[in-house]
Amino acid sequence: QVQLVESGGGSVQAGGSLRLSCAASGRTFSGQAMAWFRQAPGKERELIAGMSWSGGSTYYADSVKGRFIISRDNTKKTVYLQMNSLKPEDTAIYFCAAGFRTTWGTLRVSDFGSWGQGTQVTVSS
Repeated sequence: QVQLVESGGGSVQAGGSLRLSCAASGRTFSGQAMAWFRQAPGKERELIAGMSWSGGSTYYADSVKGRFIISRDNTKKTVYLQMNSLKPEDTAIYFCAAGFRTTWGTLRVSDFGSWGQGTQVTVSS
């Protein structure tokens, strides 16, 4: 497994931006796709963005498309989520996850073997 640690969460007003980082450690990072999930209170954890190891395949949920950008630097073993034009409904705990599948539209929480501890993002109106 790969160990993941998220950072960069916080509180921001609607319309603002935040950049989340996910630092990975462990040799098994190599070759893995990375994804960002979020979980709002009382809701299921949802996949919002993903990127393959090479960066050639990306995924965005409709709710964040055009506002969020996922990127990765494999030399630094770090994945990023740039979040722009934030809305109150983006308030959630954000998790990064690692796995080997990139059939994004069908992926579930159980398809990812490694998870970070999560970072809180709060967007006020």
